[in-house]
Amino acid sequence: MPPSLSLKHQVRLPLQLSPTAPPLLLLLHGVGSHEEDLMGLAPYVDPRFLVVSARAPRPWGNGGYAWFDITFTSAGPEGNWQQAAESRQVLATFIQELRQTYAPALRRLYLMGFSQGAMMSMYLSLLMPAQVAGMVIMSGQLPPQTDLLTMDPQALQGLPVLVVHGMYDPIIPIAEGRRLRDQLQQWPVLLTYAEYPMEHQVSTTSLQDITRWLTTQLNQDIGPAPCEAG
Repeated sequence: MPPSLSLKHQVRLPLQLSPTAPPLLLLLHGVGSHEEDLMGLAPYVDPRFLVVSARAPRPWGNGGYAWFDITFTSAGPEGNWQQAAESRQVLATFIQELRQTYAPALRRLYLMGFSQGAMMSMYLSLLMPAQVAGMVIMSGQLPPQTDLLTMDPQALQGLPVLVVHGMYDPIIPIAEGRRLRDQLQQWPVLLTYAEYPMEHQVSTTSLQDITRWLTTQLNQDIGPAPCEAG
């Protein structure tokens, strides 16, 4: 059982040991879900990762949780951005607790969020840009009235970012994914953007591309795994 930290979570320890501290892949679920949801993706990601899936702090009915109260409308998300800021601070504390508990590499934090969790990944990247090594945005969008619209984008200079979105997403329409893409193209991040014939979900094909992208970033960061190098 994982140790008691500020957020409930599930952990997959690295399956492939290395002489250096492991990179941390932090999974952030969407509204109404929980930590077990994205943890189902852990078996498919690079075995060198320490994978942690965190539970959001706010109950959201039927056993689900949320990072902040939000309603998705045709005009865009209507969210409680004060709650979002509070959850961002909770996550920052949680990451420090993870470092003390599992000793991951200090500058090798990879964020991977779905929907509302994707928004939180973007929030976190602003709070600790020097610590984030890469970010995967799944079915997310650029929320209004946040730091994302007023920050100095140079803080994210050279950050690898993967954005994946469903062409038939009924929750966050593809137009929002493209708006996020267009915004990120104006920033100095290393953007990869892909659309898939899917709804508000992670498809087999998108997951394959995500895991391949993560491994590529990891290889560029710390070098290929021994079996790949040999």
